[in-house]
Amino acid sequence: MRHLSYLAVLAGCLACAIWLEPVLKVNVLRRGRRLLLTLLPVAVVFVLWDLAAIAAGHWTFDPEQTTGILFPGGLPLDEVLFFLVVPVCALLGFEAVRAVLRRPAGDGDG
Repeated sequence: MRHLSYLAVLAGCLACAIWLEPVLKVNVLRRGRRLLLTLLPVAVVFVLWDLAAIAAGHWTFDPEQTTGILFPGGLPLDEVLFFLVVPVCALLGFEAVRAVLRRPAGDGDG
């Protein structure tokens, strides 16, 4: 089961944040186009960064803690999911704080 360690951490992160969607009605997941436009540039930049680091020998992944599913360039599926799950959790957290404080996004009265 150790090969699922990375996925377990990602599932834990998502479990800690996903409840914000229905309970605080933050509507992150309901705005699919906006979510995709937010995630896509982040994922592309970090996938390219990881691929460059892997190719240069600066970055590796423990095969015992990942699923073993690799994309070209040696990038594990688990790492690609990281670039999707963590930003979603961050957005859920940001929108939850905004909802609780009842502040619009970009309110400059800090």
